[in-house]
Amino acid sequence: MKKYQLFAGIGLILLAISYFTPIWWVALKSIQYPDSMYPDGIRIEFKYNGVYNGCVGQEREELAASQAGADCLIEMNAINHFIGMYRITQGRNRDESREYPVYYVFNTERNAQGDDIIDPGTGKPVKIDVTPGFLKFLDGLMINSPYIFIVFILFGLLFIFLSKRVNAIFAVIPALLPFYFLIMYIIGLYWYGHHLGLHGGGAFEGIKEFMPTVFGEGKVAQFTTLSYPYLGFFLTLCVFVLFILAILLKRKSLRLTGSIS
Repeated sequence: MKKYQLFAGIGLILLAISYFTPIWWVALKSIQYPDSMYPDGIRIEFKYNGVYNGCVGQEREELAASQAGADCLIEMNAINHFIGMYRITQGRNRDESREYPVYYVFNTERNAQGDDIIDPGTGKPVKIDVTPGFLKFLDGLMINSPYIFIVFILFGLLFIFLSKRVNAIFAVIPALLPFYFLIMYIIGLYWYGHHLGLHGGGAFEGIKEFMPTVFGEGKVAQFTTLSYPYLGFFLTLCVFVLFILAILLKRKSLRLTGSIS
């Protein structure tokens, strides 16, 4: 096995591991959430396939029996709703007992007079889906993440086993994974922070559109916000370094063998 194949192979293994590992965490801290109940604050964790509860050591009985998307993810959504922010898309971490994902938003259909249109079959107002398309797009990315990772791994295998210099693109595409995440993370935070008061929230009228903390510590209302990379993100940074080294080693190997492909 050549050196570039070894480096790329290790990179693929780390890439696969990163899929199952939290890549980023966000927490809110406030006097209402004491350390005895929430030692890490109201914390959620991001994986490539969804957003998950990140709390440990809760004393509240109702938080003891967690379901998919429960615990601090529910608490975070409640806080977000209070300032008028949409619920967090959860990707594959969803409650399958629900007819629709938790982030879906519905309005009632109204007639020309502004009255609710009643469904004669149920006797209830007719609901219409007004969920922003961006949220469905984010959720779709996480739901389809296994297939995206399969494509990345296939590209990596093509880079390893095809002996042509131009095949470096097959290594570059999966190598950039941490930067794909950062771009979507920043765009997502911006969107959430600039779409407030759209679904009945916004109790704090003084809260204006804002950019949530991407990295480090920030402040929103009475909450201290924390946002930091986690193990999975560092794994994908290692993948980036390994693939870049593999590309350079492959070019050197092809140059020494006289290949000009």
